[in-house]
Amino acid sequence: MYACRILTRMSTPASTPATTQTGTPTITPDDFFAADLRVGRVLSAEPFPEARKPAIKLRIDFGELGVRRSSAQLTAHYTPDELVGRLVIAVVNFPPRQIGPFVSEVLVLGACATPSDVVLLAPDMDVPVGTRIS
Repeated sequence: MYACRILTRMSTPASTPATTQTGTPTITPDDFFAADLRVGRVLSAEPFPEARKPAIKLRIDFGELGVRRSSAQLTAHYTPDELVGRLVIAVVNFPPRQIGPFVSEVLVLGACATPSDVVLLAPDMDVPVGTRIS
């Protein structure tokens, strides 16, 4: 919560560059807080052979928000069986996205050394599903 207080008190200087040193667009704290990031628990995971890139279909419990589906390119480090029961962090307020015959409802977050080398982000302690990330 401390970081939230700091970020909400920050003002955007008039001379804010359009991009960062890494070439990504500069955003404001309000832009960041528009994303609804939540903790969920993977209920089921199965291979997604119809996807263009190797992926796994997930069903994730977000508590009061319900169960949502996601397609995630996690095959470099995880098997479907290893994912069941894991806590994950996901953006839950993006619009659904059609991926082949599957509708992905949330974006599961991970650290990406390369586009196919994804390591899941997760809380380092057990927290209730649906907990907001801030």
